[in-house]
Amino acid sequence: MNILIGLILTFGSILGGFMAMGGHLEVLMQPFELVIIGGAALGAFIMANPVKTIKDTGKAIGEALRYKVPKQREYLDTLGVLYTLMRDLRAKSRNEIESHIDNPEESELFKAAPTVLANKDLTAFICDYVRLIIIGNARPHEIEALMDEEIQTIVRDRMKPYHSMTTVSDACPAIGIIAAVLGVIKAMGAIDQSPEILGGLIGAALVGTFLGIFLSYNVLGPIATNIKIVREKQNRLYVIVKQTLLAYMNGSVPQVALEHGRKTISAYERPSIDAVEQEMMNPGGDAKAA
Repeated sequence: MNILIGLILTFGSILGGFMAMGGHLEVLMQPFELVIIGGAALGAFIMANPVKTIKDTGKAIGEALRYKVPKQREYLDTLGVLYTLMRDLRAKSRNEIESHIDNPEESELFKAAPTVLANKDLTAFICDYVRLIIIGNARPHEIEALMDEEIQTIVRDRMKPYHSMTTVSDACPAIGIIAAVLGVIKAMGAIDQSPEILGGLIGAALVGTFLGIFLSYNVLGPIATNIKIVREKQNRLYVIVKQTLLAYMNGSVPQVALEHGRKTISAYERPSIDAVEQEMMNPGGDAKAA
């Protein structure tokens, strides 16, 4: 919604200001300049990225447009799963714990947290490290180093759409100059025409420079920034798991370990202690965002 509002405000301000100072909108209607810039930018993007990154960029743009960040329900589900697992680690046998982490899709524990189960990468992350805790041979600092390395890999992979979009955004002003140069070449081919015709051709060429700068700073750049914000918030779920399990391994009781994870959530999004306690008593319950 913010992206849509921003685009409406941007277009309204630029086009309205142009008209207010006596400009004619039809001068800006240069579809072939847009074809040159858009086609060149898309071609460069495809050349620079593997197919997986191209597909993930499309997915990331959709997430940015919907602002698909974790909601309080997702935070509560994640904390609820971790609490139940830590509680069972203290009270139940290894076989009972393994029944949950070996087949989470059939586990009642994970079924009580549908947002976690729907996130297959997060579910695998939780199960992998609970399995290492069960084995019992790894020291906390070894687990922490392994978690840090995996989270860095996850972040690096999930931020590729942001970096690829930023690169294209940065290139658009230069591509706009290319379009403008082509327009000037066309105008020079009509140097013997009347000033009215020649002026129109030169004006059309300059629209290429305008479009390149506009697309870079007012469309692609802000969308890329939004992708970064959304993906960083999604990646926060892994940090919650890391801090909670490490606190448990270092001797904290499940309730205190859960606080280590809860505190990694931004203050304005963080579930209250009461909401977390309610989740511990009623996993997957109807706790609502504050």
